[in-house]
Amino acid sequence: MYEAVYAHPDGESTASRVAVAAGRYGYDGVVVRGIDARPDFDRLRDELDVDIVDAVEIDAPDPEHASGAVGNYRPQRELVILRGGTNALNRFAVEQPRVDVLARPMAGRGNFNHVLAKAARDNGVRVEFDLDPVLRSDGGTRVQALSDLRKLRELVEYYDVPYVVSGGPHSHLELRAPRELAGLGEIIGFDREQILEGLREWGRLAERNRERMSESFIAPGVKRGRHEEDD
Repeated sequence: MYEAVYAHPDGESTASRVAVAAGRYGYDGVVVRGIDARPDFDRLRDELDVDIVDAVEIDAPDPEHASGAVGNYRPQRELVILRGGTNALNRFAVEQPRVDVLARPMAGRGNFNHVLAKAARDNGVRVEFDLDPVLRSDGGTRVQALSDLRKLRELVEYYDVPYVVSGGPHSHLELRAPRELAGLGEIIGFDREQILEGLREWGRLAERNRERMSESFIAPGVKRGRHEEDD
């Protein structure tokens, strides 16, 4: 299982410190959802017992800027995450197979409906269940966050949309164990295994994309064989 984290300077703790803490909680790895953060991933992987995934989280004002950023980062990063939160960005993300994850689709003025659910399913874009506002807010904000997540869960389940789960930690102190997130998921209607599957999906995505980025990859479903290598 993997947790998607913000590391310094996007978060309060270094990638190394968050990764070590995640290992203690039972995670196999962390996805560093970098905005400005770009640690030495190869060195950290050699030094630590947990995997560290080189991801970017694109925070763009509109689809035009988002498209340029996706094109720039796709060849470089193991995961491309696009932060939603407006109807236009949500739609752009789910219609782009180059985007791995639509993050925070219900934040701000964002909405998610059956049309977007079908597009996400058809294009293989994972939709994020961001548990951060439920973990770290109260009152009306928490009530609204729970309502949004329940609506999102109903759409994801009905249309069989791929998804990931995150607690959105900005420091090692905000990490929560998988069992804690699973318990929280029950509040929005998930069973425990569905939440754990959402944590595992980060790792599956990273493994798939690493294979695609390797020299042996030519195109989806086609690997470089001996004849191509000998040419």
